[in-house]
Amino acid sequence: MNSKIQNDIKELVEEQVISKDIATNIENYYRSKKKDTPNRLFTVFAVLGSALVGLGIILILAHNWDNFSRSVKTIFAFTPLIIGQLIVGYTILKKKSVTWREASGVFLFFAVGASIALVSQIYNIPGDFSSYMLIWILLCAPLIYLLKSNALAILHIVFATSYACSFGYFNGNHTPWLYLVVLAIMMPHYYQLLKDKKTHNITSIFNWLIPISVVIVLGAFVNRSEELGFLMYVVLFGLLYNIGKIPFFDNQKLRINGYLILGSLGTIYILLLASFDWLWKDVLRHEIVFNSQEFHVLIVLLLITLGVLIYLYSKKWIQSFNLFQYVFILFTIIFFIGISGSIIPIILINLLILILGVMAMKIGADKFHFGILNYGLLIITALIVCRFFDTNMSFVVRGLLFVGVGVGFFLTNYMMLRKQKNKVK
Repeated sequence: MNSKIQNDIKELVEEQVISKDIATNIENYYRSKKKDTPNRLFTVFAVLGSALVGLGIILILAHNWDNFSRSVKTIFAFTPLIIGQLIVGYTILKKKSVTWREASGVFLFFAVGASIALVSQIYNIPGDFSSYMLIWILLCAPLIYLLKSNALAILHIVFATSYACSFGYFNGNHTPWLYLVVLAIMMPHYYQLLKDKKTHNITSIFNWLIPISVVIVLGAFVNRSEELGFLMYVVLFGLLYNIGKIPFFDNQKLRINGYLILGSLGTIYILLLASFDWLWKDVLRHEIVFNSQEFHVLIVLLLITLGVLIYLYSKKWIQSFNLFQYVFILFTIIFFIGISGSIIPIILINLLILILGVMAMKIGADKFHFGILNYGLLIITALIVCRFFDTNMSFVVRGLLFVGVGVGFFLTNYMMLRKQKNKVK
């Protein structure tokens, strides 16, 4: 049992808040709860150990590979796969612990990849890296549900992202449509985690890993019209932010809500880029191709994001106005205004960033959250820093601006702290 809990129980008994019998019952409850909980650290080391054992076997074989005949090489190629299948079969039949499931699944996952690579090398089977990754992922996908393995689900997302990047960015700029299928295969497992373990650390990992993967891969869907790709990212960040505002995610701790944080940070980052004049003159002034893949993807993203926003309204989950939820709409309008000229959109973008900074400060003040409050101040500071490089203001004015922001940081936090203490009193 946690030493802190033991100390708290001891203090409660000494202060006669609870009796010794109640203290004993509480201790027994925590001990029984600990017995039913798998050792997470042991599970992590078991997964790492399985991965290292598999990689070690591959390295040993690779060192002496040229000395073996083709038949011996084939036997070695399938041996790890057979061993992995036997261990996984034993784990399923005997209904072994979580540690067994995670470790055996990871070992078999790498054994499958090693066997595919070795057989391809032995018999000179042609193929590229992205095809190899896709076959590997699809062959191992059923293991996620057979073993109910979180480690395999994480590997599934990581390798799917790697496949999409290889196929979309480095293999002739093809569009990795199958990435969507591969990602969808894992979604039932993620849904089950959200349903049964929504506050667990493993679920928070997926809450970050999935949107990060989507953000990385979205650029692979841009082939010709880069300016529409810029708008696609704004809409995507708007989608992530609105998903994060669904009460299921919004009512949890902020660090767990990867959708909300990534959506907000991504939106501010894109807006800060769009506040520079060179972006509108050099990147976003090309002729927009409306009959393009990028435009179709953009329309789909817009419809999905608007659908989430309408769903939030229909459930009456939007209690107050939050500009972050509507930035993708405003930026879309500004984007098409900017086709004819760059002055008006730059002014509007700078004004939008300033308002978002003030809104973030207001949200932080309403929730008594110092992190959100200072995030709003950082947005305003970032805007001032950006204008520091592309305006002709004197150094005195620039210095006064930074002094003002610094004083604002101090006064805002000080007033917030006093307000919080008065509320506690």
